[in-house]
Amino acid sequence: MIEARSLTKRYKELTAVDGLDFTVPDGSFFTFVGPNGAGKTTTIRMMCGLTPITSGSLEIAGMSLPDQVADVKSVLGVVPQESSLDRDLTVMENLLIYAGYFGIEKKLARSRAEELIEFVELTNKIDSQPEELSGGMRRRLLIARSLINNPRLLILDEPTTGLDPKVRRSIWDTLQDLTTQGMTLVMSTHYMEEASELSDIVAVMDHGKILSSGPPDELTADYDGSLEKLFLSMTGKEHD
Repeated sequence: MIEARSLTKRYKELTAVDGLDFTVPDGSFFTFVGPNGAGKTTTIRMMCGLTPITSGSLEIAGMSLPDQVADVKSVLGVVPQESSLDRDLTVMENLLIYAGYFGIEKKLARSRAEELIEFVELTNKIDSQPEELSGGMRRRLLIARSLINNPRLLILDEPTTGLDPKVRRSIWDTLQDLTTQGMTLVMSTHYMEEASELSDIVAVMDHGKILSSGPPDELTADYDGSLEKLFLSMTGKEHD
């Protein structure tokens, strides 16, 4: 689904992403894990076509960025780190407006929105506005919105930041449901437990580089099954 070679992003003297090589197999759950400032969000933004690539190559579903950015965006669903819901619209209206950006016919859009609202367990909040929802509900609504165009690839940037452990686990359940449906997911997180629990492949990042990558159980085999201990061993510091 994703092929990156020597992927690099520089801002003047700062190298935010430093020559990444990684592959995301179709149907897998791939996670970038590391502290704030590791380069995770910049990598995500390049995959979404939001940040220009300085050098290297990046292909998604066989399409090259930035040359085919419009085509790439048509197969993407994106859950941003910060909420971008329209506060003046209801749960349903937020989905319908977003469906319009993809040119989805109105009847189909409503049917799809109803299915997604039920999937993220917000049926009883269908006429509520975002400010009337809890943080976890808003996060689930963002996930529903990201799925309105039936994407092949879902990208999530720190999807559970700021949520309490119980709500975080409910989001995990939603994401695991998507993986069982065969969707490819790419996530960034600084929660080591989250990465270990959900991922088929984890890429440990720091200072713009991938320090190690692979299935969580293989990466942590020499560290008592702990990504935390692996990260500490590789960087000499605790993650935040």
